[in-house]
Amino acid sequence: MTKRTVVLAVVLVTSLPGCVDLNEDVVTGLTPGAYGSQAVFQALVNATYEPLRSFWAQERGFTLTEFGTDIFYKGADGSYKFVNDYTTQLNPTLDYITNTWNDFYRAINTANTALDQAAIVQMDSSVRAKRVGELRFLRALYYFYLVQMFGPLHITVHQITDPTTEAHRSPVDSVYDGVIIPDLQYAEANLPSVQQDYGRATKGAVQHLLAKVYLTRLRVPDDSVADEAAKRQAGDFANAADYAQRVIKSGVYQLLPRFADVFDFHNERNAEVIWSVQYTGDPLTTGPGNTGHLYFLMEYDVLPGMLRDIANGRPFKRFRPTRFFLSLYDRTKDGRYDAQFKRVWYANNIGTIPRDSTGALKFQLGDTAVYVSTTNDDTVPRRYRVYTPKTYSSRIFPSLNKFEDPFRLAVNDTRGSRDYLLFRLAETYLIAAEALMRDGRPAEGLPYINAVRRRAAIPGHEAEMELTVGQLTLDEVLNERARELAGETMRWFDLVRTHTLLSRVKTYNWQDATGKTSIQPYHVLRPIPQTQIDRTTTPFPQNPGY
Repeated sequence: MTKRTVVLAVVLVTSLPGCVDLNEDVVTGLTPGAYGSQAVFQALVNATYEPLRSFWAQERGFTLTEFGTDIFYKGADGSYKFVNDYTTQLNPTLDYITNTWNDFYRAINTANTALDQAAIVQMDSSVRAKRVGELRFLRALYYFYLVQMFGPLHITVHQITDPTTEAHRSPVDSVYDGVIIPDLQYAEANLPSVQQDYGRATKGAVQHLLAKVYLTRLRVPDDSVADEAAKRQAGDFANAADYAQRVIKSGVYQLLPRFADVFDFHNERNAEVIWSVQYTGDPLTTGPGNTGHLYFLMEYDVLPGMLRDIANGRPFKRFRPTRFFLSLYDRTKDGRYDAQFKRVWYANNIGTIPRDSTGALKFQLGDTAVYVSTTNDDTVPRRYRVYTPKTYSSRIFPSLNKFEDPFRLAVNDTRGSRDYLLFRLAETYLIAAEALMRDGRPAEGLPYINAVRRRAAIPGHEAEMELTVGQLTLDEVLNERARELAGETMRWFDLVRTHTLLSRVKTYNWQDATGKTSIQPYHVLRPIPQTQIDRTTTPFPQNPGY
């Protein structure tokens, strides 16, 4: 079998290792007659998971989903600040855009290749049906994220066998109705609730994604049609609620008692996780690793009494929480602020601990060296360094700790080993609440958002955390999604699908009057990669504004 060129500037490489349990044998080549064999089919299924690692838990994915929103702003470092600022550098030549397009279409073609040969593979029919269900789930997932980012897409559901330069952009409803929803309906019917290999797609993952698809689907992906009802299929919100409730009522998953437990490194395969992207501590199988531990940390390692170490992380200082985001937490009753923001650093470098007028150390190893306060009270003398909201900067800010990885192999190692939690039950509850509210049934949706809020409560404050029906608004749902799901590669999509990207970015994505972005209405879509347009001989129009 030869390599096959795809119109969308991608190449199907059948030798990719699987990334489900991360211990599969690597297929290094195909012998004559191997096409259609069980070994190759299984290898292709596993290879379809691999491109997940190119986006989720990588800087590219975080940049395109958390930057340029209402909850994260520019830190000190990084070369992609223009994504936050929506300048002309956010254009069709951007490598993050091109590589995402290429990687996801490569995954789609790998899935198509496996699906085209599934019928002739000699294997247990029940296992084959599950593998086909996985393939169709994954193909739907890649198309879903592509259509949200780019709008009308080229649709291909069969493997590319010959070089071609023809491609056409099909309307968004054709992508949803022709591929995404049928694929997910098949997958729901054929996937089990639990897979023997942890990390393979399950019925719950399919239903969660279907809920999100119905919550998101629009016939028209921009604001050229003002009436949202005209953009939507009738019944989408009801369907979103139905599929979310199927997951919740399945009995397979449970909200953990404490929010912090969800991200406990020692408990990443917990009852709240519906589906995760798999990583491992083995550098030979983990690919780029989960790099989320790098980007949300402040510059602690140059401060008095501190040096960079594995436990505290390697601070890339990419994404700084906005003032608006930090203001969303009522710290008198909501425990999520303290659970997911690191604000205290303990001295680990005796050589830089400051001394008092007598020459004695102001504090000792293991004592507090740096404290990031939530209030502006800086009048109390302290031996250690204190930062208040008015002294936060692009280098100093509360640091999101969800992705911390204290078990990296070396202090500067970028490859983390923890799984990336792509679907979890708290989001399913929030989808159910939003869908029911937007379907005109807020009283039915209220218990779902309140379940998440009660779980987040400081013990003894559960009743205070509950909302009333009148408080269940779209703005409050978005605020709750920020409190619960911050950093989890969702925010840009949330704002686009709720038509709040422009208003919220203009209002909240800045730290001073000179820092406002240049966001325009056309930024609700990403630019089509210029390489795709240049290599296509049929008309393949660019998205407006780029």
